[in-house]
Amino acid sequence: MPLLDFSDHGQFAPKKIASVLRTTSEEVARSVGLGRDAVQRKDRIASDKTQKRLREMVEVITKVTPRFGSELIAYAWYRSEPLAGFSGQTAMVLVREGRADEVLDYIDAVDAGVYA
Repeated sequence: MPLLDFSDHGQFAPKKIASVLRTTSEEVARSVGLGRDAVQRKDRIASDKTQKRLREMVEVITKVTPRFGSELIAYAWYRSEPLAGFSGQTAMVLVREGRADEVLDYIDAVDAGVYA
């Protein structure tokens, strides 16, 4: 799915992300380690921190979607599948801790056959 499907007026839009993933904006906020206000108030949605966290989650999900065949299954993986080499932490936990780059590197390594 194109990144534009997750955005509105040049920003990642929590409501659009929630719609694609068939969840709520509040759940999207929890999935990236933000409070409910961060996805409900316009000034907070536009903040650098909120946009960065939403972007990181969308990047991870769009990167693994071809592997799983749908955004919904990719989102389930993001939330629940422990990653090898990260002490059983999920991609969601790592993104919430500000370690999205490590998740993306891990996905690249798996795609290259390093963890196969």
